[in-house]
Amino acid sequence: MANLLYATNLSHSFDYTLFKNINFSLNHKESIAIVGVSGSGKSTLLHILSSLLKPNEGEVFFNQKSIYKLSNEELLKIRRKDFGIIFQSHYLFRGFSGIENLQISKMLSNKEIDFELLKRFKIDKVIEQNIGNLSGGEQQRLSIARVLIKKPKVVFADEPTGNLDEVTAYEVMNELIQYTFKENAGIIIVTHNLELAKLCNKIFKLEDKELVQIK
Repeated sequence: MANLLYATNLSHSFDYTLFKNINFSLNHKESIAIVGVSGSGKSTLLHILSSLLKPNEGEVFFNQKSIYKLSNEELLKIRRKDFGIIFQSHYLFRGFSGIENLQISKMLSNKEIDFELLKRFKIDKVIEQNIGNLSGGEQQRLSIARVLIKKPKVVFADEPTGNLDEVTAYEVMNELIQYTFKENAGIIIVTHNLELAKLCNKIFKLEDKELVQIK
C-alpha cells in the first residue's frame, strides 16, 4: 500500500535555516511523534506537512499528488475533507455553544457527530454550554473532537494535550492513536512530552537542522 503522506527534500528558513533536506513518510494506521527543543522548527515542519506553509524547497505528497502544485480549490478540498489540524490554541467559535461548534464541523464535512467520542472525552455533559463557560481542558478536548468528527485521513496535532492534566492527556493521546486504526488514518503529533510521544509507533527528533528517527 502506498504511503498515506510523504515529503521529499524539505528545507525551510526564516532569518536562519530551520531544517534542510528532510524526507518523511506516514503510513496508514501509523502514529508519529516529532520532538525537539523550542525553536527547532517542529511546528513549522507540521505546518508544511499539513498544507499551511509552502516550504522553501521540497515537496509534500498526499494521494500521490504534490499538494503545493494543486489549485487553491483542490487544496481547500483536501483541508476540509482529508486533513484534520489540531492547534495549540483551540480556535473554537466564541459566542457559540459546544454543540454548535460541532454542528459547524458536521455541516462542513457532512459527517455525523460521534456522541460516544464525546463521552470518552468526558465533555458530553457540557456541550450545551457556551464556549466561554468551559474550562481550558474542556475547550481543548472539544476542539480535538471537532476535528475527529469529520473523519480526516491525516490528523496533524501541535501540542494537542498542552492544556490537559496528565491522566486526561494520556486518555486523549490513546484516543487519537486508536482513531488511526478505526479509520485507517495516520497522525503526526508535535510534542514536548517524551512520555506521550512514546505512545506513538515512531518518534523523530528535529535537531541540528535534521530529522532523526529515535524510535
